[in-house]
Amino acid sequence: MNVGACSMSRFQLPIRRRFSKPLFSAPCNLSLLSVRNSSASPTESKKKEPWLIVGLGNPGKKYAATRHNVGFEMVDTIAEAEGISMNSVSFKALFGKGYIGDVPIILAKPQTFMNLSGESVGAIVSYYKIPLKQVLVIFDDLDLPFAKLRLLPKGGHGGHNGMKSVINHFKGNAGFPRLRIGIGRPPGKMDPVAFVLRTFTKHEREELNFTLQDGLDAVRILLLEGFDKSATFVNSSKKIEQIG
Repeated sequence: MNVGACSMSRFQLPIRRRFSKPLFSAPCNLSLLSVRNSSASPTESKKKEPWLIVGLGNPGKKYAATRHNVGFEMVDTIAEAEGISMNSVSFKALFGKGYIGDVPIILAKPQTFMNLSGESVGAIVSYYKIPLKQVLVIFDDLDLPFAKLRLLPKGGHGGHNGMKSVINHFKGNAGFPRLRIGIGRPPGKMDPVAFVLRTFTKHEREELNFTLQDGLDAVRILLLEGFDKSATFVNSSKKIEQIG
């Protein structure tokens, strides 16, 4: 299991604003790198490589508000903030295209059920030829205190079946960034499988909503200012709690 936890500072960031860049058209077979404005200057029309941002979870109303689905919730938060529609179904995922600033992004929520997430993620990466360093996978983590975030550049699956499937479909390559969202440990002797399928209390929901906003800021910093600045914001803004 991975070890470590963190929380985020509330300092003011210039990127909390909504961005006004135009969005991708809905069909997934259009190039992400097409020039959006034929009258743009050479500098304005310079192509940027897309990022794939994946949230892991289970499809269906039964699992919608459970701890195992916080990856889905983070993607929904990004989509709402940036005005990206997630109504398309492609590559066995709910799928959307848009921008954060001038960086093109693909948002995906695999609909394969958690343990087969790699089938969807691997197909998207292969089709669009996205380098793994620009694939951000967001998922729940039992080994982080509740509502804490941790951004890492690479790592193992830590016993998470969704991450295990993704890494397997990347042919064992775990060199891609991941944003872990803490859901805490099950109380007493409760089965972890049952725990991750539980919903949140009212107080937990309120706290998690703040965490999702911090996660949104972290993703914006990652794409616009780089991994190091985002990791500093996420991991070092307050004293990192170490857990055994």
